[in-house]
Amino acid sequence: MSTSTETATASPLDWFKWFLVAAILGGGIFANWYFQDQSLLYRVMGLIVLAVLAFAIAIQTQKGGAAWSLIKEARGEARRVVWPKRQETVQTTLIVLVLVIIFALILWLLDSGLSWLVSSVIG
Repeated sequence: MSTSTETATASPLDWFKWFLVAAILGGGIFANWYFQDQSLLYRVMGLIVLAVLAFAIAIQTQKGGAAWSLIKEARGEARRVVWPKRQETVQTTLIVLVLVIIFALILWLLDSGLSWLVSSVIG
């Protein structure tokens, strides 16, 4: 995590870049609709190219760069996680299933007992 705090406001160039990203994405959606009689492969390839271009422009902004940095840090943290082995996962799953069954039986008995009690009082 970064130790410095950035309090700078977004520059007018950042606003222009975000406008450009929105225009590229909007143009891609419109082009996909306009060229609907063309091959799906060509339309998907065009949308992928436009999405990559929009992403490249977006990460050049202050907020986009911060988001990209956060994504990279989160990925690094996920790599450091110690994942459980198969045996641990199976044992934990079995414990959870047994406890769910036990509590289900307890709730069923409590419900049956209260139901019997209410029906005997009401008549």
